[in-house]
Amino acid sequence: MRFGHRWLSRTVASVLLTLGGVGVPAASASAAQAGMDLTVDLAGATIPLGVPNKTLHLKISNQGDETPTATTVRVDPSELDDPAAQRVTLWPTGGMGECDGDTTGWYCSLLPDQLPGPGETVEIPVIATVQTKEPLKGRIKVTLEVKPDDTNPADNTKWFPVEVVDHPEADLSVLAPDVTQSVRIGAGGRIEPTGTLNPGETGAVRYTIANQGLKPVSGVKVKLRLPEDVTFTKPPDGCVLGDARRSAVCTYDRLTLIPADQDTDPNDKLHSAVGLYNLVTVSASVKAPVTLRDGTVQVEGLSDQPSDGSDLTGIELPANAVAVRAADVDNSDNQDGFAVVLVAKSSGGGDGGGGDGGGDGDGGGGDGGDGGLPITGPQAGLTAGIGLVMLAGGGMLLLITRRRRAVR
Repeated sequence: MRFGHRWLSRTVASVLLTLGGVGVPAASASAAQAGMDLTVDLAGATIPLGVPNKTLHLKISNQGDETPTATTVRVDPSELDDPAAQRVTLWPTGGMGECDGDTTGWYCSLLPDQLPGPGETVEIPVIATVQTKEPLKGRIKVTLEVKPDDTNPADNTKWFPVEVVDHPEADLSVLAPDVTQSVRIGAGGRIEPTGTLNPGETGAVRYTIANQGLKPVSGVKVKLRLPEDVTFTKPPDGCVLGDARRSAVCTYDRLTLIPADQDTDPNDKLHSAVGLYNLVTVSASVKAPVTLRDGTVQVEGLSDQPSDGSDLTGIELPANAVAVRAADVDNSDNQDGFAVVLVAKSSGGGDGGGGDGGGDGDGGGGDGGDGGLPITGPQAGLTAGIGLVMLAGGGMLLLITRRRRAVR
């Protein structure tokens, strides 16, 4: 397959940056490297045998204190599989930048408004299409071409293992974009962006949990950790706060996530992914502009559901029961990082926008214009651009995780 044209327009790519720009934990703001220092990581590269497609994510993080003027990501899959057999193929889908190439190698050049600033991370979703009936091991080489010169070029080229494994279990993943906007709770309980985020204002940590495995999961536990000088606005429903309101453990024991390839009916109540948000407040004493790093979201399944699809209405554990952690094929994408990006207030003051942290301070993601995350889609896997609909009054949003058209 060849990318016959550069298939991501600036408009689409900009939307996808808002939807899918997520990151791995980076150094704290005070520990940023002088100059520009980009690193690359790959999450989700263990694929359950029997899953025809899985979305992996290349994450480009800026550990330095300067923004690059140009970045190209090159992927060499020549050691992944026999090119003639094409039992496993990789290419970007719904990703960012202008991409071209074929199954023997491809690249994506980030557009200027997609380049990661200090402490930020951008992400390129990559579809792994699997046609083998046997386990497989290989690796890919990823190279970053950066301008101006990277201060640490030694980590601009990395090899990453990619495996197809015979483990017919669930496979949870989580995506969490950087927090860049102030928000308020508007009419109907919807979360509304009100501008860039300033010290003293309220933003929203959003994340999407998806099941790309072979078994349903009943019950999900989420562990959140906020950057320094950021706290939860109100105790989220179903969550226990700690560390002076900078950490939370949320248990959703009635939440069932079915495998993505079983999520075929847009009118039923079964979901392969959910979107959630938590309102957070930045300390007014922080001096901006600055990027507050080290925010993380980690997920795990509580118990398996039968693989035959029976009893998928969600379960409620008895008070005296202890949930047993569900098996998960690939733990590399069970945790994602995010940064909180602050700008200095203008002399005019601006909207402020933090609102009162309205609602309950937690719940499901905002609508499509608020920066929802990629959700499970058609055989191509996770696709971007699906709006997140939230429940009025806070609480957790059970998302519309339905099949959508793949980006062509």
